Amino acid sequence: MKLLPSPLMSLVIAITWLLLNNSVSPGNLLLAALFGISIPWFTDRFRGEDRARMKRPGTIIKLGLIVLYDIVMSNITVAKQILGAESKLNPQFVWVPLTIRDPHGIAALAGIITMTPGTLSADLTQDRTHLLIHAFNVDDEAELIAGIKARYEAPLLEIFE
Repeated sequence: MKLLPSPLMSLVIAITWLLLNNSVSPGNLLLAALFGISIPWFTDRFRGEDRARMKRPGTIIKLGLIVLYDIVMSNITVAKQILGAESKLNPQFVWVPLTIRDPHGIAALAGIITMTPGTLSADLTQDRTHLLIHAFNVDDEAELIAGIKARYEAPLLEIFE
């Protein structure tokens, strides 16, 4: 087993430790290095051979900006809907057919959907071809599915497949 099985994860853990403690004292630097090395080392055997292979860093940044924008706009939309008439709401469960097959990409898609206010990932079929989501207000099911596939799944396909 390598000393640093995941150098990027080691770096992220170390930086996160320093940020959480708001200090770069010698003790915190030592702990950051210790955690950055030991956590990935001890957890590496749980990751197995099925590791995420991400491509296209530009697409990752673009998707991150789209998700951030959608989270802000969805917060505003949901706030308006909550303050409006309840009779105008149409909550629904919707099955979204998936093109993406990479398990890391599917997990990322489910996470993005759940982070966006007004939507929640609820289930995944055993064959990983459909994701069940709950939406707070669905005016047009086809439009909701098309939006998820275009805004989130398409970039994730570029990143993971």
